[in-house]
Amino acid sequence: MQREPITVTGKQILEQELKYLKEIQRPIIINELANNIELGNLPENGGYEAAKEEQGLTEARIAEIESALASSYVINPSEFKGDGNIKFGARVMLEDNDGVLKIYTIVGIPEIDVRKGRIPFNSPIARELIGKKVGDQVIVVTPSGEKIFEIKRVEYT
Repeated sequence: MQREPITVTGKQILEQELKYLKEIQRPIIINELANNIELGNLPENGGYEAAKEEQGLTEARIAEIESALASSYVINPSEFKGDGNIKFGARVMLEDNDGVLKIYTIVGIPEIDVRKGRIPFNSPIARELIGKKVGDQVIVVTPSGEKIFEIKRVEYT
C-alpha cells in the first residue's frame, strides 16, 4: 500500500466525518430499516429500498475514509521553516498573466476541494509550484492552453 501525505486539518476532517457516519448516520439508517421491516411487504416498500441504498452508500463512504486514513501520513505544514520554497500544505497566492489572483492550498488526495482551492499535491499546477518561491514564475498547461503564473505569497498555517 502506497502511503500518501495528508495535512493535520485534513485528517481531523476525515476523522470527524467518520465519527458522524458511524455514531449518528449508521444508527439512523438501522432504525429506518427496522421501522420499514415492521411495515412488511418489503418488495414493494419504497422506504425500505431507500434505506438499504442509503446504508450501502454510508458503508462505502466509511470504508473509503478508513482506507484513506490507514494509507496516509500526517504532515503539519505549520512546522515548516524558512527556506521559502513551496512544500506540501502551502497556501499559495498566484497572479496570472491577466492580473487575476488565485489562491491554492496543496493538500493530500482525501482533502481535495477544487471549489475551495484545495488542490492535490500530484496535480499539474502543484507539481510546478513545489520547490518554487515568491517571485518565481511557473507555466501550467490548462485545458484552455498554457498559463503563466507569478508566485505572490506563500503561507503555512
